[in-house]
Amino acid sequence: MLKEMLTENLINLNLKAQNKEEAINELIEMLFNEKKIKDKEIFKEEILKRESISSTGLEDGVAIPHGKNKTVIFPSIAFGRVRNGIEFESLDGNPTTMIFMIAAPEGATDSHIETLSKLTTILLEDDVREKLLNAKTKEEVLKILLEYKNEEKKEINFNEGYDILAVTGCPTGIAHTYMAASSLEKKAESLGIKIKVETNGSTGVKNKLSDKEIEMAKGIIVAADTSIEMDRFKGKNVDIVPVKDGIKRPEELILRALEKKAPIYQGEMNGNKSKTSSERKGIYKHLMNGVSNMLPFVVGGGILIALSFIFGIEAANSKHETFNPLAKMLMDIGGGNAFFLMVPVLAGFIGMSIADRPGFAPAMVAGLIATNNGGGFLGGLIGGFLGGYIVLGLKRVFSKLPASLEGLKPVLIYPLLGIFLTGLAMYGLIIEPVAFLNNEMTEFLKNLGTGNLVFLGIILGGMMAVDMGGPINKAAFTFGIAAIATKNYAPHAAVMAGGMVPPLGIALATTIFKNKFTKEEKEAGAICYVMGASFITEGAIPFAASDPMRIIPASIIGSAFAGGMALYLGCLLPAPHGGIFVLPIITNPGMYFFSVIMGSVITAMIIGVLKPSIK
Repeated sequence: MLKEMLTENLINLNLKAQNKEEAINELIEMLFNEKKIKDKEIFKEEILKRESISSTGLEDGVAIPHGKNKTVIFPSIAFGRVRNGIEFESLDGNPTTMIFMIAAPEGATDSHIETLSKLTTILLEDDVREKLLNAKTKEEVLKILLEYKNEEKKEINFNEGYDILAVTGCPTGIAHTYMAASSLEKKAESLGIKIKVETNGSTGVKNKLSDKEIEMAKGIIVAADTSIEMDRFKGKNVDIVPVKDGIKRPEELILRALEKKAPIYQGEMNGNKSKTSSERKGIYKHLMNGVSNMLPFVVGGGILIALSFIFGIEAANSKHETFNPLAKMLMDIGGGNAFFLMVPVLAGFIGMSIADRPGFAPAMVAGLIATNNGGGFLGGLIGGFLGGYIVLGLKRVFSKLPASLEGLKPVLIYPLLGIFLTGLAMYGLIIEPVAFLNNEMTEFLKNLGTGNLVFLGIILGGMMAVDMGGPINKAAFTFGIAAIATKNYAPHAAVMAGGMVPPLGIALATTIFKNKFTKEEKEAGAICYVMGASFITEGAIPFAASDPMRIIPASIIGSAFAGGMALYLGCLLPAPHGGIFVLPIITNPGMYFFSVIMGSVITAMIIGVLKPSIK
């Protein structure tokens, strides 16, 4: 099967690349030309996303960038060699000379993934790398890889047990997962140590560790950059490291496990994920967990509220002359229920991110207390963190309970004490000052003069284009939602205007300045019209990733203009999402449309001036 994935046309023994990005571009071009992938930009985005987690540059001159997404037509491998080497952020800091790019479709079969994983383990062999480096022809490269035979693993009698156990896993589950496993197994064999390695790869968990094996093992290594089942290791010595450490320093990890030098894993209080450098840390991680789970309530509920306004601002009020039963139903569903749950859900999932499932109920109750007592969005944020950390404290306090009482923790101790203590803190310390601050912020926004309001619009609009879906973008979006919750509809008008501009501006640029974009970019640009009109800022990301120094500044300027102009013209937006689909319920829709179009034109013109023509 390997010969179907790696063909002569996917081998280049003389890459022209001078750096990492150029090498990635050359290999993607090979895959595209051979019709292995449908869209270069989307696939490149996936490759760069994986590289942002940790470089796929390994040791001994080898790099294995890889991606798995819907644009891949057939599982494939492209091989490129750079004789003098390039900087690839490798584990050993040395230049990279051999680059294998793996492309796997979303629906890749087990056999395909296993073939790809076998290739990655072959590259750990010194003689294979040496032969590949000195290969004169493409045919020779294929012969080296196709004729290599993996040694059969020696079976170990289960009753004898294993000295140590290991678990490996990487975000895509294709390359590093199996390389780390192979590296640990080979080193253990050379040291005469019995090891069993569970892989958490793209095709699921393989070689799963049993309860008896875990009980008998002296130590456990978890080399993973992805979520794995951790509670089973409670009470054991567990070394938790990034997956690359399993490849780079297997001997050190094995000896530490054997000598029980790793810390004792305490179960839930450590969380259910391996703590690696690639994982989002601290407050931002917890906040984003809350925001992402809150968004369905915000979008669905907010748009239903906005639709009710089509019948009149007071059409949901049964005592008003414009009353309409359908408007009331839309308002009841969207505002009275879905939108009402926004803050409690935000708080609940922040608490869950901090303290796992036991943190959910206390934090959600804190969010509900904030909603019912004037604490609003800010109170919900504080309540979420408060509930999570209170439960985390309870876990530490009750960590020494006898094993016979362990079952009481999740069903009685954590919910009872967690909800009580969190509620006590909310009513006794948080609600009054936060409600005061919330009211002050609401009054401040209401009383902003035209000049200050325009400045706010410029800032919020520009923020939406800085990282296009990242933390700065989300901060502006969250501020706009908080303002909607207080019935102040101006800030989010600037937020949505700013968010629509980058993809629309890029789409215009690809239409107007055709000689400055490739055929593929122009095709992607057409899609950006739809994404921009739908308020999906992320549609601009592939262009920003390939040319950040021109695309991002141009987008920020256009977005800032649109945000400021929308507020200068008195536009208000009661819906949190929707783009042109909620245009009818925007105050001054014509002026709003004008603001977005002008911002998009500015972005397109700047791109046209800055971007060179394609020769």
